[in-house]
Amino acid sequence: MVEKRAVMVVDMQNGVFATPRLQPERCVAQINRLTRVADTVIFIQHAQAGGLEEGSEGFALLPDLWQPDNALYITKTACDAFYRTTLADELAAHDIHAFVVCGCATDYCVDTTIRNGASRGYAITVAEDAHTTANRPAAPAETLIAHHNDVWRDLIVPDNPVYVKPVETILQEWLTN
Repeated sequence: MVEKRAVMVVDMQNGVFATPRLQPERCVAQINRLTRVADTVIFIQHAQAGGLEEGSEGFALLPDLWQPDNALYITKTACDAFYRTTLADELAAHDIHAFVVCGCATDYCVDTTIRNGASRGYAITVAEDAHTTANRPAAPAETLIAHHNDVWRDLIVPDNPVYVKPVETILQEWLTN
């Protein structure tokens, strides 16, 4: 059986990008390359007081992000997209066991969702050049992104490694399957 080409896009929202992020236009362009050929696209959106209230302009996805008509939308209130959400139910309902992860913020919501998803047994591929974050007091965004790509490559989840690949490689693999 060939796995569906599923892409999970984390927190690519207007309010999230009110804080400057590393190369946001490049990140959106890379995500759009994936979502335009995916069978299923799942948008994860963070909701909280202070500009990310559901239905607000801050909660909305970035305007340049391509949203297919059949996209799925999950609202979360924690860094982990699985925490008290319907994400696992939606994945099961759509028979999705493997997916590509991309989005914002590398060191918070993207990382937490990847780790929890891998622990739950999902086959996860990280689009290494389609996630972004902000500069932090401890490290610049570029360092955080490179660091997390390395950590995910070596994440120890027996019998369920996390793969970290460039968008171009993911697209080529999809075309050959």
